[in-house]
Amino acid sequence: MRLILHKLLLAFMHLWLWWSSSNHVHVDAADDSLKPGDIFNSSSQLYSKSRKYFLDFYSIQSLHKAFTYLAIHSAYDTTVVWKGNRDQIVHPSDPVLSLNFSGVLKIESSSLKKPIILYSSPQPINNTVATLLDTGNFVLQHLHSNGTTTLLWQSFDYPTDTLIPTMKLGVNHKTGHRWLLYSQLTYGRATPGTFNLEWEPREQELVIRRRGKVCWKSGKLRNNRFEHIPEDAQGVLKYSILSNGDEDTFSFTSTNESHTRWWYLWDIGRLSYNEKEGYVARADLCYGYNNTDGCQRWEDIPKCRIPGDVFTKKNLRPNYENFTFDMNQNITYSECEAACWSDCNCNGFTEIYEDRSGCRFYHWNSSKDYIVDGTVSGQDIYLLENKGNIIAHRHGTKRWIWITTVIAATLLIICASILCLAIKKRKHLLQEKKRKEMSLIEDFGNDLNKKHGLKVLDYTLVVAATNEFSSDNKIGQGGFGPVYKGTLPTGEEVAIKRLSRSSAQGIVEFKNELTLICELQHMNLVQLLGCCIHEEEKILIYEYMPNKSLDFYLFDCTRSKLLDWNKRFNIIQGIAQGLLYLHKYSRLKVIHRDLKASNILLDENMNPKISDFGMARMFTQQDSISNTNRVVGTYGYMSPEYAMEGIFSTKSDVYSFGVLLLEIVSGRKNTSFYDDDHPLNLVGHVWELWKDDKYFELVDPSLNEVFDHEEVQRCIHIGLLCVEHYANDRPTMSDIISMLTSKSLIVSLPQKPAFYVQRYMYKENLSSLELCTGSTV
Repeated sequence: MRLILHKLLLAFMHLWLWWSSSNHVHVDAADDSLKPGDIFNSSSQLYSKSRKYFLDFYSIQSLHKAFTYLAIHSAYDTTVVWKGNRDQIVHPSDPVLSLNFSGVLKIESSSLKKPIILYSSPQPINNTVATLLDTGNFVLQHLHSNGTTTLLWQSFDYPTDTLIPTMKLGVNHKTGHRWLLYSQLTYGRATPGTFNLEWEPREQELVIRRRGKVCWKSGKLRNNRFEHIPEDAQGVLKYSILSNGDEDTFSFTSTNESHTRWWYLWDIGRLSYNEKEGYVARADLCYGYNNTDGCQRWEDIPKCRIPGDVFTKKNLRPNYENFTFDMNQNITYSECEAACWSDCNCNGFTEIYEDRSGCRFYHWNSSKDYIVDGTVSGQDIYLLENKGNIIAHRHGTKRWIWITTVIAATLLIICASILCLAIKKRKHLLQEKKRKEMSLIEDFGNDLNKKHGLKVLDYTLVVAATNEFSSDNKIGQGGFGPVYKGTLPTGEEVAIKRLSRSSAQGIVEFKNELTLICELQHMNLVQLLGCCIHEEEKILIYEYMPNKSLDFYLFDCTRSKLLDWNKRFNIIQGIAQGLLYLHKYSRLKVIHRDLKASNILLDENMNPKISDFGMARMFTQQDSISNTNRVVGTYGYMSPEYAMEGIFSTKSDVYSFGVLLLEIVSGRKNTSFYDDDHPLNLVGHVWELWKDDKYFELVDPSLNEVFDHEEVQRCIHIGLLCVEHYANDRPTMSDIISMLTSKSLIVSLPQKPAFYVQRYMYKENLSSLELCTGSTV
């Protein structure tokens, strides 16, 4: 009975697919978009607007099987640059890509038990469209009634084995999503293979790994060139590196539109450009012992392998008596090579199947076990030979051996004696230093605890609280080091900031800074609870903020809806109160110098608290202005006199507050507002709206027009006063709080702001894809 029902179900599915393809509108080849209800099948093609790329179902024959994939091709030479179903094969006769009226983008086929879901929203979304852009990016967007769009899904977030211009490599710090290239298992099968290409943000370089082990690095980027990538592979490329609290990414563009270039990762470790034109990296030549051209030395090289040993492709007629098999079709060239390399009895190998999978390993005693004869048909064998010029001579005279032995022994004795003396002296100095340091730390801890009530925690307790500083516990990156969530033995949750070891700050200076921070006590400042000092480690323990930072909500399309106008206005007032305390009512005047949304933390009641005083400067209340040669902070929030001349004062924080206030009202980053027709940042845009009396157009659409119009107008007015070009024209924090809380009319009128300062600094790094409500095309 079950069998009959199963057959009926399959018959119904085929009938439905036939009816769908017969009665629905097929995508026209000249169209660049798939709309709800359209059916895209094996006979359909979707071209980008300028016909640079096209989308179709692409089939390839391998091992007497047909492998079919949803693929994006370059129209220049039909090269496949992206595949949508690497791990799941669909039947070549009836694959269907569809977008339904609930916003679900999926691939269906009779060979699949269930559809491949490319995108599905938790809640149905009406009015969506899937478009192939001229960048080669296939995007799914939500079309809003006001003419704006929201990006829901994009193929660029799921690279396969090809990196094309503007596609990213790197990591999204907010979601943890990583952008990587993975090689393809074989020519026909798109399953991820042995190698991957990734961006290493800490060292700012490209890395190729084989099964997780680093085998090649590009070297540092200097003057738009990587050290270990050939010049002819970089000639027309311009690299872009983005590093901020949201993401660390690498991408490139072509400076010559007529010479488009992309990178392709083969499953032998070779990274080529335009698939076969030339190479970017030759990780296939990195045998573990060499460190040239970006190759990385391995720690586990077999003793039988020496520099110069490489696999050379030769056409031979082998003796089949001494060999073993591995007929696994998932074993490819690179793994055959690795297996033979690690087996000291292996002299070479050949692939078994026509798609270059499977291995036959040869164990020969001499060259007589194979024949090199051009008149006899042979087969391609990868033979292990030595091509190096640095192999040590194995034979020499006895006299040379004795001389070398005596010299080496003498040098060894001398070096050992010097080393013993140095170790003994160093040990004594370290013991003395540790004794003094422990005494200083003990006095330091007693003093902080007695005078300020500050806990001085043991290092082992801090390590246990953060699970040994696990990456899973990392919740942010402050101005001078990473921040981890920790749980003390009492059950109290805390935020633990581990200051960078590169800091030149000593224990005495660290004590002085802690003493000053302890003096700052206000409900709108994050409270310092304790500290820890251990050898070179200097650690701060703060109260834990469960609702993360303001930018986590403000600049996210979904989470921004949790911030209604009352919450936003409360946050604005809280930040202002915190700044007023720092500028006027604390024992020492404090200028924060890095006020931005990511440095505003939210407690369980969404009350704001200013954090990260790593860049703050403190003065007596009589001082009012200072100058520095080292400008720190975040461009876009810096006042013009600080960014250009290094001059900062409390009015520098006022400028930053003004930018932040306008971001809270609009729900948009100051640096995300740019297009060719309207080349202004957010501050400049607000000024244009203010002049035209259209300032309510600025309000975040996620508020759904539910807000106090008088309060919003007042906030925009205050924000523009804060970003005045000249510091003396900006209000003080006392004035700002008075204007926020008073219902009376604000007398001062804003002047043209200093928006042009950031305009040029950010032009190259902006992307409309960062916007929730702006166009994503």
